[in-house]
Amino acid sequence: MQLPSDQTLTNDGLEATGRGRILLIACGALAREILDLKTANGWDHMDLTCLPAIYHVYPDRITDAVRQKVEASRDAYDTIFVVYADCGTGGLLKAACDQMGVEMVEGPHCYSFYEGNQRFAEVSESEITTFYLTDFLVRQFDAFIWKPMGLDRHPELRDMYFGNYEKLVYQAQTDDPALTQKAKDCADRLGLAFERRFTGYGDLATTLSRL
Repeated sequence: MQLPSDQTLTNDGLEATGRGRILLIACGALAREILDLKTANGWDHMDLTCLPAIYHVYPDRITDAVRQKVEASRDAYDTIFVVYADCGTGGLLKAACDQMGVEMVEGPHCYSFYEGNQRFAEVSESEITTFYLTDFLVRQFDAFIWKPMGLDRHPELRDMYFGNYEKLVYQAQTDDPALTQKAKDCADRLGLAFERRFTGYGDLATTLSRL
């Protein structure tokens, strides 16, 4: 499930006006996982609004879009939390959040906080030739990787883009045999060895639970 850029999901479908509410401003690539966590934990005090998941490919758009969302939502919520890691913004998103007085998820990117930031830091140096996919990116492999890189039109570019990679690690948030098979197919298309690593929701779950 992916929420459009300007869609806010509240419990009753109305604008949030009550006190004690939390707004989560998130990457659209995390929508399904956040909604699953909200449902499983009964986090009815949290509302979710998502920016386009395609910003995963265009990180220079993230900071300004988050800033606009925060400023537009301040009066309706007691707390606003940004469900992005740095995500390629080069520290600009963290600086903007600090300036606005809002918190955000720790870590360099979603692969890190799904794995667990401490664990990812420990293994990342030995996995510099590893390409990562999450549940979302497996589902959206063509739309977010294959086509934006032009591999649908020029498959010969594969070796130029991925020639230095050795392995694809599928960070599975869920136990879904169909997704695992699709992730294997993605690895085959990229010419990479395959590893499935069940991470669950990692630091995303523990961070949201503290709210």
